[in-house]
This record gives sequence, structure tokens and C-alpha cells, in this order.
Amino acid sequence: MSNKTETIRLGVIGMGVDNMASTLALLKDEPDLRYEITAVCAGSQATVDAVLDRYKIPFGSVDYREIVTRNDVDVVAVFSPDHLHAEHCRAALENGRHVVCTKPMVTSFEDAQELARLARKKGRKFLVGQTMRFDRQFLVAKKHYDDGDLGRLIAVESHYIHDMRPVYEFTPWRLEIPQDFMYGGCVHSLDIIRAFAGDIVSVHAFANKGGMTEGYPIEDNFFINVRFESGVIGRVSGLYGVVHPPIPMMQFRIFGDKGSLQADFTDNEPGELRVVRDSDPDHRPVVTDFEPETDLSAYGHGATVIRYMRHFQECLDEDKDPVPGVLDGANSVAAGAAAWESISTGRVVEVSKIFHTGHPDPGVAPLRGTSPGSGT
Repeated sequence: MSNKTETIRLGVIGMGVDNMASTLALLKDEPDLRYEITAVCAGSQATVDAVLDRYKIPFGSVDYREIVTRNDVDVVAVFSPDHLHAEHCRAALENGRHVVCTKPMVTSFEDAQELARLARKKGRKFLVGQTMRFDRQFLVAKKHYDDGDLGRLIAVESHYIHDMRPVYEFTPWRLEIPQDFMYGGCVHSLDIIRAFAGDIVSVHAFANKGGMTEGYPIEDNFFINVRFESGVIGRVSGLYGVVHPPIPMMQFRIFGDKGSLQADFTDNEPGELRVVRDSDPDHRPVVTDFEPETDLSAYGHGATVIRYMRHFQECLDEDKDPVPGVLDGANSVAAGAAAWESISTGRVVEVSKIFHTGHPDPGVAPLRGTSPGSGT
């Protein structure tokens, strides 16, 4: 698409009346955005009917194939449960549609390989909806780094801690086919540190099962140490089977030879960014406070979704690659797959690249033991 006056017609897979996908209904209130939802898919006819009535959308179906083949759909937005992302994104790409997919892009190394190759073959735009990349704290922190305020990067770390018990109550699919929190949770932090430090080349990971939720069968707490191609070191903590401690839900720290910073996030609460420069002899932190971005969308992510959809519109208009794109999503999944293998074997595991971010090369052998409990 290159006409900057044309409506961008969205087909949404996984839309409910008040779930994450319903955030897209807010786009019509943004005067600079040209999106129109023309078709939706949901898991039951009752949900489809409720969405059509609530948001006045002209077409709905319980069959995603009826969405990706419609002539009035330019972009397919995938907000289905994690384990269905590969199937839905594949169908959209095969039918020549651009794709926006909420994180995680997929939940296996093999599917990440396939989607990266397919998006490249079809020449379609593909945005991974990593909401944290579009939070104000991240955007300001990344500018500090890009402007050279932190100097040469030395180390990075991030945590994402979320007691999932309340979330299971309104997203029961996470238990019906257990959500893999390596991809559904840790990928937030992996993506954030990759945004600063680039490609991860090796990981050493540990995990356990918190046992806080009856019926959740796999590990849901993770510590992951990583090494980057550049020599930078990092670590990620992802804890989802714990009582939430008195710290921010998400936090990242970036350490450079000229300065360091720390950013704090918690949904619907104030945030904070602290920057220390080595040029200040007292090393006093410069603190930026962020008022909460509250809205009526599910989880309070409306502002970040609007930002990434604005970015995607710019990419369509100017023929640019979205960031984070399909390669970012795929390489974050590859790091998660390597972490699962490390958990299974107890060893440091090299990360297979889908494509190098600078030099596409699809010749990659699949990892072994990339699923929980594989034992290989």
C-alpha cells in the first residue's frame, strides 16, 4: 500500500468484546490513522455476534479462513491464543496479507523459521506486537542509548514478574492448552534486551514449576543467562507462578561505559526511568516519571497498541520494515527454544538464528529438545 489516503482494512482473528484484540476498536478515534475493521473471527458464534453488534463490524465468522481470503482485508491482525499464531499467520501470509501478530509470534523454532521465510517470500509486512517496545519508558530509554548517552554497551538485564492466577480467570485458554510462559512471558524481556544488544548467541537457563495453580502442568518460573554476539552479557527473569512481590511488574537495566539506566513498568500504574551518567561526579540519577496510561481496553494496553499500529501504518505508507518485525520475533523465539533445551539438558546451548538480522540466510538446522518436557 502506498496511497496515504486509502483506508487500511483490518481482519482480526481472535477478537472478543473486551479482550486484547478489542483494543483495535480504539483506532477509529485516532484522526491520523486510517484503519477500519472489516471482518472478525472468534472462537464461538455467540462471541462473533456480540463483537459485530458492539463494534458495528460488517462481517464475522468462526472460521479464520473466511477472514484471510476476503477481498476487503488488507492486513490480518492475529490475537488468537499463542499456540494458534503459527497457523493463523501462515494462512494470512499465504493469501498475500500483511500481518500484525501479538506476542509471542509463535511457540516453536520450526514455526518461527517457516514464518520468517514465508514473509520474505511473499514480500509482506509483518509486525510483532511487543507492547513493551512501545511503552514510553522504553522509547525514552532507547533514545538515550541511540544518542550515545550510555556509551559502549556492557550488560543488560530484565525481569517480567506476573502472578498469573487472576489472569487465568478471564483467559481460561491459558489452562485449557497450557500457555508456555517461555514464549508467552519471557519473550517480553528477551525482546527488550535484544532491542539494545542485538542477537543472542548462547543461553544457560533454569526453571521450576511454582505449583500455585492446580492443573498447570509445566514450568512457569525461569532464570535465563545470555551472551550476545557483540560480547555483551545479559540475564532475564520470568516468574509467573509466584505471589507478586512489591516490585514493578517489568523492569530493565542497561549498563554502558558512559552511563546506566533502569526503567520500571506496571500495567495501569505510574512508571519511572532513572539514568546515571559517568560524567556526573556524584552519579546522581536523573529521574523521569511517567503518569499511568489508563484506558478502557483490555489490560490497559490501548496506548501501546495504538502506537504500534501507527508505526505499522507508517511502514505500509513508506515501504519500511516494521520493528519489531518477523526476524525480531523469530530470533526471540529461537532464544526461547534454546533456553528450553538448556533447561532440559542442564547445558549452555548455542542459539540457532532464523536469519541474521543483517544478512538473511535461511540455512539453519532445527534445535533439539525445544519443547517442555522433551528430555533431549
